[in-house]
Amino acid sequence: MTRLPAQLARLRRPRLMIQAARFGLADYRRDRDLARLLQGQRHGSPAAVIDRLIEIEAGMDERRRSGDAGYSYPRHVEALIALMAEARALATPQPFSEAA
Repeated sequence: MTRLPAQLARLRRPRLMIQAARFGLADYRRDRDLARLLQGQRHGSPAAVIDRLIEIEAGMDERRRSGDAGYSYPRHVEALIALMAEARALATPQPFSEAA
């Protein structure tokens, strides 16, 4: 898990894609969006999901850079939105609950 912040900090994507992803964060719904991106895989902790999203996004970026005809900008932005939202959830401290 200690490598996640470093991996995310190293991502370099076109500015317009990042701006679109930031704009889309407000509409992110974990259940709906992860089901579409992870194609039926179980949603785990944000750290586990981030690992898988990094793999998915890297594949999309490779397709973008190679000029693949099947590449989809909207799907790539959707992956970036999920990655940003899950990273935010991982960074947000979870409330402490006392056992009664």
